[in-house]
Amino acid sequence: MVRKKYNEEQIIAVLKEAEAGAKLPDLCRKYRMSDATYYNWKAKYSGMTANDLKWLKSLEEENRRLKQIVAEQALDNRALKELLSSFHRRTKARGETTGSVLYQGKSWAE
Repeated sequence: MVRKKYNEEQIIAVLKEAEAGAKLPDLCRKYRMSDATYYNWKAKYSGMTANDLKWLKSLEEENRRLKQIVAEQALDNRALKELLSSFHRRTKARGETTGSVLYQGKSWAE
């Protein structure tokens, strides 16, 4: 993984310097970055403050956590479906009906 040269606070400082009137070629030389890097930063962080950045980071972390939960639930769902289908195949091979299986003393069909 590529190590970041600048953290977000530094990026915001560079963008504010550009907004204050510094010339882009001078900024690129000073901070040893390309024009493309500047424009990528500008697209992502333009107009942000430190508080906005903290809020964005917390949202990104929450989004990552929620995606992980959804992935785990999808995996659990798939495993349960496979288990149920294998159970259904076994009972069908024995000639049983799935309604005859008891669950905590009650039939599944009830």
